Amino acid sequence: MTAMIVIPTYNERDNIGRLIPEILRQEPGIRVLVVDDNSPDGTGALVDSMAAADDRIHVLHRSGKLGLGSAYREGFRYALAQGVEYVVEMDADFSHDPATLPLFFQKMGEYDVVIGSRYLNGVSVVNWPIRRLILSYCASVYTRIITGLELHDCTSGFKCFRRSVLEAIDLESVRSDGYSFQIEMNYRCMEHGFRLGEAPIIFIDRHAGSSKMSKRIVREAIIMVWKLKLGTLLRALPGFGGRRS
Repeated sequence: MTAMIVIPTYNERDNIGRLIPEILRQEPGIRVLVVDDNSPDGTGALVDSMAAADDRIHVLHRSGKLGLGSAYREGFRYALAQGVEYVVEMDADFSHDPATLPLFFQKMGEYDVVIGSRYLNGVSVVNWPIRRLILSYCASVYTRIITGLELHDCTSGFKCFRRSVLEAIDLESVRSDGYSFQIEMNYRCMEHGFRLGEAPIIFIDRHAGSSKMSKRIVREAIIMVWKLKLGTLLRALPGFGGRRS
């Protein structure tokens, strides 16, 4: 088993130095890719020094804050070029527990995509204000209703892809960011007929740093689900034909 964990970072120096060793000790076939958006706090430089001592650690340096979606697209392409079997999305702030990774890989025997679900067994979120919890939960319900995704947690950013999934999806056409990036990737996987499954996780709010949630990201997610659904309906009409890659 070989896997690459893709972690976008911006000012995560307080977390990343502790997180990477925790990830690497989960399975011998794991590698880590940090996609750093020129963090002023020196996150990229710290990971450079770690990579110099361990060839399982990789870094992509970007010129500035270019968005979560573009960070994952670049990270996915890099991971595929490394020839790994699985590619994992993961946050840098310990809200995603590295100890869950072996469960993801176990479930990949049944599925093509495994999503770490905060809502599979009730609500498994720690330290979130009630307003944000309601927003996240309702976003998943709203997404399920509009898109038909059979997932309890449609906006989770902790997930594992089989390499064939990312090879089948036209990553350049996935232009959304934040919540909507997660929704769009799930929807594209469903459109292609891939098997989506969920694994229960406990999501713990950030240990250090500040949340990257914004009103723009929420608005983008609200609009995105309708774009995805309408796109599917239009392609089903005579004269449109074919499926989006």
